[in-house]
Amino acid sequence: MFVLVKVELEGEPTMQSTNPATGEVIEEYETHDEDDVERRLDAAAEAAPAWGDATVSQRQEILENAADVLRENVDEYAELMTREMGKPVTEARAEVEKCAWACDYYAERAGEHLQDEVIGSEPESKTFVSYEPLGPVLSIMPWNFPFWQVFRFAAPSLAAGNTSVLKHASNVPGCALAIEDIFSQAGVPDGALSTLLIGSDRIDDVIADDRIRAVTLTGSEGAGRSVGQTAGKNLKKHVLELGGSDPFVVLDDADLDAAIETGVQARTLNSGQSCIAAKRFIVHDDVYDEFEERFVEQMQDLTVGDPMDEDTDVGPQAREDLMEDLHQQVTDTEDAGATIQCGGEPLDREGAFYPPTVVTDVPRDAPMAAEEVFGPAAALFRVDDVEEAIELANDHHLGLGASIWTEDLDRGERVAREIEAGLTYVNELVKSDPRLPFGGIKDSGYGRELAHMGIREFVNRKTVWVQPAGGPDDVATE
Repeated sequence: MFVLVKVELEGEPTMQSTNPATGEVIEEYETHDEDDVERRLDAAAEAAPAWGDATVSQRQEILENAADVLRENVDEYAELMTREMGKPVTEARAEVEKCAWACDYYAERAGEHLQDEVIGSEPESKTFVSYEPLGPVLSIMPWNFPFWQVFRFAAPSLAAGNTSVLKHASNVPGCALAIEDIFSQAGVPDGALSTLLIGSDRIDDVIADDRIRAVTLTGSEGAGRSVGQTAGKNLKKHVLELGGSDPFVVLDDADLDAAIETGVQARTLNSGQSCIAAKRFIVHDDVYDEFEERFVEQMQDLTVGDPMDEDTDVGPQAREDLMEDLHQQVTDTEDAGATIQCGGEPLDREGAFYPPTVVTDVPRDAPMAAEEVFGPAAALFRVDDVEEAIELANDHHLGLGASIWTEDLDRGERVAREIEAGLTYVNELVKSDPRLPFGGIKDSGYGRELAHMGIREFVNRKTVWVQPAGGPDDVATE
C-alpha cells in the first residue's frame, strides 16, 4: 500500500499537492535535481535490455500483479486522486478499476498483439514483421485522470518490453509516486518505470537526452506543439493525445430520454474536465426546445459539493486558476451574444467550485464554440437538418470524438463516417476502452493508444526476410 510522506526541506524547490475542495496544502515534495534525473534516466536505460529480453508471458504476469495491487487498494488510490485533483470519489474508484482492466487486457492479449506477422512465404524464403521494444519512453501525463492516463500508456508499453520514465502533472505528485510504487509492488525491475518530479521547463532536456528513445504526451495543444517540435528536432518517435471539443449530435428521431441523460453525464463526468467530454450540443430543430428544457433541468439537479461525499455529482475544478479560465470563457461567450440558461458564476464557497452551466444562442466564433471548454459548461446549438449538423460538427480545428443520437442506425453510421474525428459513437458517449484504439485527428493530435494499435506505437516494426544464399530475388532494390 502506498503511503504519502511529507517532505520538509528548507530552501529546496518543492511541488505542492493542494486539495482543490478546500485550498489546503496536503503535502510538499522535493523536486528532483539534475543528479536525481541522471540516476533515473540511467536506471531506465540500464533496465531496458533485460526487460526487453524478458518473455512476453513474464511481462504479462507483472501486469496481472499490477491489476491485483490496484484492486486490493482501490479505496486508498481513489482517495488520493480525490484529494489531489478533486475528482468525485465514486468516479475515482471507477478509474482505479479501469486501470486494472487495462492491465488485465494486455496481460491476456499482449502476446497476440506482438506476435510476428507473416507477410509471405516462398518455397525457399519467408518474410515477416517482428515487433521489438524501443527502450526508454518518456510519458508526459495530465492531472485530470491521474491514474488512467498513465496506465493506458504504461500497460501496453511495458508489455511491449519498453521501460518508462513518467513526468506527471505537477499538481498530482502523490499519484505519480503511487503509480511508481504499484509497478514496483507488481515486480517490475528497478528502473523499468520511474517518476521524475520536475517542472515543465525541464522537459525539453529530457526529450533530447540520448537515453530516451520515444515520447508520448497527453495534454493541451500548446504542450503538444512544444513536445512535437522538440521530439521532431531530435528524431524521436512521439504520440500526441491533445484536446477535444466533441460534438454531441441529437437528430430529430433520437431517443431524447437516453440522449439527455447521457448528455448530462458526458458533459459533467470528472467535473467536466475531460478531453472527450461532450462540449458542443448540436440539436435538430424538431426536438431542440424539449431537449434544451429537460437538459437544463437535469444539469440544475446535479449535486455540487465535497468530492469525498458519495452523493456528489460534480466536484471542484482541479485548480483555482482553471476555474477562473472556465468562467472567463463563459462570460466572454455571453458578451458575444449568448444566453446563460443556468449556472455561469463560481459558487460562493470555499474551494474551486463551478456549477453545471448551460449556454444557448452561441455564436460560432465565441469561446465556447471555438475553444476547448474544460469544465461543466455546455454550449447548445440549433440546426435545421442533418447536413447542417455535420457541417457544424466539423467546423472546428479539433477532431477527437463525437457522439451521434438517432434511432436509425444506418443513418447514425453514415453521420459517424462523415464527422471528422478519431472516435465516433452512435447512441453512446465517447469513452476510452482498452479493446479499441484511442486518439484524434486535426489539432487533437496523432497516433493511437490502447488495443493492438496502442501496443504497436512504441515498437520497432522490423521487417525480416530469410532465404538461402543465392535464393530467389523478385523484388527490385531501391
